Formats: sequence, C-alpha cells, structure tokens
Amino acid sequence: MKIDIHNHPMWYNYTADRFVENMDKYGIDKTCLLSWEALPDEYDPSYSHILPFSRENLAIPFEYCISFAEKYPDRFYIGYCPDPRREDAIPKLVSAYNTYGVRICGELKLRMMYDNPDALRFYRKCGELGLAVLVHIDYEFPAASSHPRPNYWYGGGIEAFGRACEACPETTFIGHAPGFWAHISGDGKAYKEAYPLGKVEPGGLLPLYLDKYPNLMCDISAGSGCRALTRDPEHALGFLTKYQDRILFGRDYFDNQHIEFLESIPLSGEVKEKIYHKNAERVLHLN
Repeated sequence: MKIDIHNHPMWYNYTADRFVENMDKYGIDKTCLLSWEALPDEYDPSYSHILPFSRENLAIPFEYCISFAEKYPDRFYIGYCPDPRREDAIPKLVSAYNTYGVRICGELKLRMMYDNPDALRFYRKCGELGLAVLVHIDYEFPAASSHPRPNYWYGGGIEAFGRACEACPETTFIGHAPGFWAHISGDGKAYKEAYPLGKVEPGGLLPLYLDKYPNLMCDISAGSGCRALTRDPEHALGFLTKYQDRILFGRDYFDNQHIEFLESIPLSGEVKEKIYHKNAERVLHLN
C-alpha cells in the first residue's frame, strides 16, 4: 500500500486519466490532491505553462481537486488551503470540509510569514477540524531571471514555521520544500543553497524541530526531500529510522525517484510501511 501525500491535479498537464495511469505505473494506491491558491504575483511566471487554466487566476484551484476525486473517488483524497490572509479563509475551509470531505490542508505556498496572526488563527481552526497543514518553505536566492524578482520566497523561513508549530500544538504540521529539507544538515547551507549536497552535518534545525515539536511531520516529496536523503544515504537510513513515525511518502511530481531510493537502503519492512502509508492513514484519519 502506498499513499502519495502530496500531488496536484492538472500539474504539468496531468489530466485525471493520465494521473491514474501514472499512479498505476508506479504502484501508488491513493493520492492526496492539493490546491495551490496563489495569485500570479506570488509565483514565477515561468510556471504558467505547467499550471491549469483558472477562472479565478489561481495557480491550482480547488475545483480541480474536486473534479478528479469525483471521477476517481477510490483513488484520491481531497486537500485544500485557501489563503489564510483572506477574511473568508476559515469559512471557505469549513465549507469545503463539510461539503467535500477535505482531509488535509494544503498546499500552503505563499509569500507570507507563516506565523502571522491570521495564519495562526487559521491553523487553530485546522486543528479543531483534524486537518494537518502542509507547508512549502523557500528562501530567496539570486537567480538568473528576467523577472523583476530575483527568486521567490515562501513562509519567511523555517524559524517562522517553527514558531507556528509552537503556537499551535493542537495542529499537525507537515514540512516540505527546499527551505525545510535543506535544514536537515547543520552546515549552514540552507540559507545559501536550495539543494545542498555533501554529507549531512550535525546540528540541523530540522531534526532539532522534530525533537522539539511533536506535532511536526516531514513530507519527502519533490527534489527537495529526495535530495536531502540521497545526499547522504547512510545518514538517511538513521534519520528515517529514528523519525519513522514522522515521515510521509509523497511525490509532488510523476516520477519514481522516492520509491527507488527508499528501496535502495536497508530500511526494515515496518519502517517502510509507516512511511508509505501508515503515517498518512493516521494523519488523514483513515482508521
């Protein structure tokens, strides 16, 4: 059994049929479909060709999560995250939860501090509803771009995210993306590089936060999660074993790199079962 905790409808032009074919190809039983309700000024214009059409001009609107799940109800779980800065964010979330059975709040990927007062109020409502909040963290690094912005930051850094975890202990948080996973190491590269390489050094904020905040979990999806593990396979084995109850399998794309890596290291069958589906079942309240 494998549950992909992190993917998106119409991402890279994957229609519902094509999406399910891809899941079957790689043995994915269920997928959480996440919205990304960012307006065009919140993301790099180069993303436009891999994003679906939206009447509301949102990156990945919730309506596609609904339509995919309606077509394949036995393959998809619905995720949704409105912009917490909007005054209607909590009513919209509650409505989606009551109407469509939303099981996870995500993806939160916005140019805002993740511990701002509106966000904290929003997270507390998620906690009341039993919805884990999946966040994307990125730092701004200079990049070769013709756009006025050198790059895109999301969340205000892992420290702001840590403050949110501390302020909302009743809410489960799921960390994701370069600004989260680069902190697996204490080498200081997280503030300078999106995808650091080399042996993982002690003192990273990620393991520190996992030890400090019992409501924090990790989504290994995308290149960020995979590279954080593959940069030091020996460390990854110890990390995944130690935090086996806090790790969630995800892809955020349509390849098989995460499964290939997990199968390449000597994890116990029990640990793999937790990563592939048991932790997700707990977070999604499937049992």
